Amino acid sequence: MGEQALDGIVGHCPRFAEIIERIERVSATAATVLITGETGTGKELVARAIHRRSRRSSSAMVCANLAALPHELIASELFGHEAGAFTGATQRRIGRFETAHESTLFLDEVAELPAGAQVALLRALQEGQFERVGSTQTRTADVRVIAATNRNLEKAVKDRLFRRDLYYRLAVFPIRLPPLRDRREDIPALAGHFLATIAGRLGRTFEGIDEESTNRLVEYRWPGNIRELQNVIEHSAILSDGGLLKVPPVLLSNALPESDSGLCPTLHRALDSNERRLIEKALKECNGRVFGPQGAAMRLGIPSSTLESKIKRHGINKHLYRPLS
Repeated sequence: MGEQALDGIVGHCPRFAEIIERIERVSATAATVLITGETGTGKELVARAIHRRSRRSSSAMVCANLAALPHELIASELFGHEAGAFTGATQRRIGRFETAHESTLFLDEVAELPAGAQVALLRALQEGQFERVGSTQTRTADVRVIAATNRNLEKAVKDRLFRRDLYYRLAVFPIRLPPLRDRREDIPALAGHFLATIAGRLGRTFEGIDEESTNRLVEYRWPGNIRELQNVIEHSAILSDGGLLKVPPVLLSNALPESDSGLCPTLHRALDSNERRLIEKALKECNGRVFGPQGAAMRLGIPSSTLESKIKRHGINKHLYRPLS
């Protein structure tokens, strides 16, 4: 099967071909879509591809990353609020659902929905009706919802953290994105696609990626998936003057691969300890900065979002490494 590309979604493995077919089939409908997969697998890219092929493409897709919103404000962000509805609500606000009327609403990290917002979203999906926070007036909107999550929603349903009826309403047409380590045959094509895009942005010309670097890219586990691959290619391109791109080995060695579930607890602790030391060293050298060309994420060769999650998991206080003003 030859290489295929759909709005920047590049690959040629059989699983990729199935994903392309599912995107094409569901785009022409108004069905709710649930996109699942690990962080960095391209869930928003798939959502945008579906929207662009739908009858709603003339309007911009509205996005809401629920993990980035305080739980107590999610209902207000989605459905709006009236002035005085809660402390700080000094004026009326139109929510994302209302804004997405006759368009598509992309709910990223939908597993983060608190219980009250789950009830409101279920009603909005079933009946197209909702109320702004602090209002009793029922409003209607014609919205197509595409949801995404990197968590196991079926397990969340079993654990009573997510409503079963809402899960079934969201998962009318599920699309599962495989991690990059399960589609290694696509890595050279993806790397080449990213390099061509980045080269144009940098105003440089590259003949391709050298063989040793390509082999290293294929063998790496990619805990950050496609987002991490793009980061590594861009980092390497910035360091290069052109010709054949070489990926510095340090970009794939500092970022530790995901732990193997078969490792004994002692080895898990050793890996965690080493990872923590690497992160703390990078934060110290970057004065506590995570993002940007001078940030620790760039130094470690991993996406900033991945580094932020690792900092949180290890309980590292990045502010300790910032110089006193």
